[in-house]
Amino acid sequence: MKLKKVTFILLLLTVLCGCTAQPSNNTNNILKTKTYLYSYDYETEPDGELITAYHEEKPSVDLNESRDVVKATVNFRKNTVTYIKMNETYSKGNYECTVKEAYKTVSSDFFYTLVDEQFMTDVCNHNLTYTVNGHLNHMSPDDHFQDLKRIISAATGKAKRINVIMPFLYESRQHKRTKRESLDCALALEELNAMGVSNIVTFDAHDPRVQNAIPLSGFDSFNPPYQFMKALFRAVPDLIPDKDHLMIISPDEGAMHRAVYFSNILGVDMGMFYKRRDYSTIINGKNPIVAHEFLGDDVAGKDVIIVDDMIASGGSMLDVAKQLKERKAGRVFVCTTFGLFTEGFEKFDEYYEKGYINKVITTNLTYLPAELYKKPYFVKADMSKFLALIIDSLNHDITIGAVMNPTDKIHALLEKYARGEQI
Repeated sequence: MKLKKVTFILLLLTVLCGCTAQPSNNTNNILKTKTYLYSYDYETEPDGELITAYHEEKPSVDLNESRDVVKATVNFRKNTVTYIKMNETYSKGNYECTVKEAYKTVSSDFFYTLVDEQFMTDVCNHNLTYTVNGHLNHMSPDDHFQDLKRIISAATGKAKRINVIMPFLYESRQHKRTKRESLDCALALEELNAMGVSNIVTFDAHDPRVQNAIPLSGFDSFNPPYQFMKALFRAVPDLIPDKDHLMIISPDEGAMHRAVYFSNILGVDMGMFYKRRDYSTIINGKNPIVAHEFLGDDVAGKDVIIVDDMIASGGSMLDVAKQLKERKAGRVFVCTTFGLFTEGFEKFDEYYEKGYINKVITTNLTYLPAELYKKPYFVKADMSKFLALIIDSLNHDITIGAVMNPTDKIHALLEKYARGEQI
């Protein structure tokens, strides 16, 4: 889709803008007075939908020059200037701009509004492409991260606060040193912090302790257990969430905290697999898994939910599912925050046909190929409303404590499900 102006920005939500100065008794001079103009240009797609907005400063004459009138200015369309007053809302079509609050500049004659900027990026979106020397390239996480920094640098000094929403935390799997490797995720967080980012919002960070790299900055990692259970109840209406019929499984020791929360909130037992590796061999940069060993009660006859943060190749997850079925488990449901499927769907299709897996529940926080939506085992855990609530809380400077804790919402969901009400 061709835009009227080439502007690269991933997400910019509604902004508050405007400027004002001390009033004058001589209002006839308003159009003659040279002002320091703060304006917002709005760009649209062909269908008229707002796609971007950016701040443009237009300095006037020498600041020492006397002025009779300086009023707030808002530019809804290029070359269209409207004079406005404080605490009033002005609209152009479907777009609004409210001059809500002002902060004094160095010059006592000028005021300007500082605004919150929200930038959202999906570093795992490989669907975006670009061409170099006739070769089609898919954007990598590094490409997305560089573009994010370009956007931040363009907004630095113009925004009251910059919030970065990065559902999949960039380089989050590289969260600790191994021998002489770099600590990529920590370095990325430090870089964003140095660029002036106030808050980083992510989901199900591989190891949330990486936030210790920026201990004095905002860092929030949200988890989607409520959305998982809601999607699962809708997809499997005969699921019985009690100790006799259901069990939670952690595929490895790293996912234990997720499984522990699920088992506690549902009041069911939990089991865990641990990976036995061959540390004498390196294949594709890592030690191969020799076997998955199980710790926990008998799973025979019970439905099981495997909980993890992501499916990359899916090899470990599928092996765990197969072993559970060999232990006479009932239905196998996989709940994972990020469905990356780096090696495609062939293996998942095979295991579904063999009855090793029944459902794969994953969120829409990252790009999901259209092919996945056609799979009979796929269930989407919609995060749109949850993400909107987080952004709304940030914009209104209200606590997100209630948003971060889904316990009450899950309890209400279980009660509703027990009564047979529609989820």
